[in-house]
Amino acid sequence: MINNTISQRCKPTVAVLRPDDTRIVEAVGYLRSLGASPVADPMLTIQPTGATPSVGDYYVFTSRTGVHIAAEQNWLPGNSTVCAVGERTASALQACGVSVDIVPSTFTSAGLVEELAGEVDGSTVEIARSAHGSDVLIQGLEATGADVHETQLYRLERPQAAGQSVSLAIDGQLDGILFTSPKTVDHLFEIAAEQDNVHALQQGIAETVIGAIGTPTARAVRGHDITVDVQPDTIEFPELANRTVKEINTRN
Repeated sequence: MINNTISQRCKPTVAVLRPDDTRIVEAVGYLRSLGASPVADPMLTIQPTGATPSVGDYYVFTSRTGVHIAAEQNWLPGNSTVCAVGERTASALQACGVSVDIVPSTFTSAGLVEELAGEVDGSTVEIARSAHGSDVLIQGLEATGADVHETQLYRLERPQAAGQSVSLAIDGQLDGILFTSPKTVDHLFEIAAEQDNVHALQQGIAETVIGAIGTPTARAVRGHDITVDVQPDTIEFPELANRTVKEINTRN
């Protein structure tokens, strides 16, 4: 059951913890289009490392942020094969004038590994992404016989103003929380720990619908003894938002 204070509200209140750039703006707009009342609480800020992608037979990008940073460095793929995990990452590459050769049918790291299996044996695969990526891509591609190299283009740090959703969650004022990476989970609970409110947070979101993108994010949520209610098969935010709002409405 949803708390009485929650069920009395006309619109579901959903906290979104995306990075403090255009993605949080887009997420807020999308949630509003679903009839939700969004709480924008950016848990990530982007800090480029200054590293540039190495030369590879294949390039793999997992986010729009990585694409934009590489483009600012005037990176070009030459004759290499370019892979994107997800349509939005592919669109960002195309907007930068880069042709995308491979987008897996399942927009996940495991989906890309499956797509490339049997094709990259003996090839060099360059993964250009954040400093916090999971080992699924590296281990999976190495198992197919690829020579894998990772370039960490950026780090994900916690904005100073983050934390509004912690107090709202403790007070039972959130119908849903959308986690889009393990770091969003880590930072939310770091804030709660600094306030000595971890137990209160766990209690406050016991009846909140929790949505998580990807297995590593879901694992991070469960690591704090929180149940994941929604985990879409893709890494696309709209799917996460759609399914989470639908689950909230079903419960109401």
